[in-house]
Amino acid sequence: MVFTEFLEMVEQRWSPALADQLLTAVQPASGGSYTAVGNYPHQEMLALVDALARQTQQPVPLLVQAFGEHLFSRFLTLYPAMFADQPDCFSLLASVDAHIHREVHKLYRHAELPSFTVERHEPDRLVLLYRSARDMADLAEGLIRGCIRHYAEPLQLLRENLPSQDGQAGARFELIRQ
Repeated sequence: MVFTEFLEMVEQRWSPALADQLLTAVQPASGGSYTAVGNYPHQEMLALVDALARQTQQPVPLLVQAFGEHLFSRFLTLYPAMFADQPDCFSLLASVDAHIHREVHKLYRHAELPSFTVERHEPDRLVLLYRSARDMADLAEGLIRGCIRHYAEPLQLLRENLPSQDGQAGARFELIRQ
């Protein structure tokens, strides 16, 4: 799903022609015929993002964050039940590992998902620890920014990149109510 949504974002923000140019430039081993239920090497996504950065002359981190925001809006549309019982941003983000990722595994059994551990959950502050074998903290940040926008809450988002640990990239995200 991540691959199909990435190409959809490129088509919407730029053009279908650019999406085709990326696939031609990258020539992914999978052939670039992505389906929502397929499982593809994440290196192909990194190559597509690099190609998009070259074509648009925008930094990779900003493109990946923008994709995270796009992906959050698509999750809202495609899986509204996952969000129905979450009254605010803190509730939703605190439930990612315990509720949302469990539901994702029901739909996509082979999905390799990151972990989001709640380090602190207070009325005005939420601290999440992101860990993943794939260094996609920019995507996580974009998803969090999409969540903040969806709930329209006055939140400040701080990010601290953490050293890799046991082959897992990490970041700490702190959300503070204003």
